[in-house]
Amino acid sequence: MVQPTPQMSDALHRRGLMFILSSPSGAGKTTISRMLLDGDPALRLSVSATTRPMRPGEVDGKDYHFVTQEQFDRMVEAEQFLEWAHVFSHSYGTPKAQVKAGLREGQDFLFDIDWQGTQQLYQKLETDVVRVFLLPPSIDELRRRLTGRGTDSAEVIAARMERARAEISHWDGYDYVVVNDDIDECFAKVCEILHAERMKRARQTGLIGFVRELMRP
Repeated sequence: MVQPTPQMSDALHRRGLMFILSSPSGAGKTTISRMLLDGDPALRLSVSATTRPMRPGEVDGKDYHFVTQEQFDRMVEAEQFLEWAHVFSHSYGTPKAQVKAGLREGQDFLFDIDWQGTQQLYQKLETDVVRVFLLPPSIDELRRRLTGRGTDSAEVIAARMERARAEISHWDGYDYVVVNDDIDECFAKVCEILHAERMKRARQTGLIGFVRELMRP
């Protein structure tokens, strides 16, 4: 398995990036996200605010910032979100202040969000955003994965399949599209994308002073 390479701690400053992973439910987004976070200490998960109930094992402030709908609405009115959306009867949003400060310091953020949130982030911070969409190898395989979880009723699975088709229709709004037929191969491709985006000249803000020093007579 290819492992991500941690950010180099050298003298060259680099502006951080917002690495977005999107996919229909069951296409591997959560698994790939965990693999990235486990293998790359330079990448931090962007913690969203949500109005959905806390699930067993989740920690407030680590998995999500759990808030009431009233609190969430106040945050929307105060423009405290980079993006927000209403999904499956609950609201989700990305707090603005921490992300913007982190990007200036060279921190990379991983976003596990849908196409609506991706579009909002891209409209606000285009040059900082890298958009990756994961596709299942087939609709039949996606249905098999959702059914294999054994946690959802037939009605819920049908709703997820309908939403999956809607999500897939937005594949062309992403910079990169990866088919997740094999989890290790998919992870390796996502790592390659992250490495290349980190090395883009426009993000290597420390290069200007470094090159000037190299050119001194």
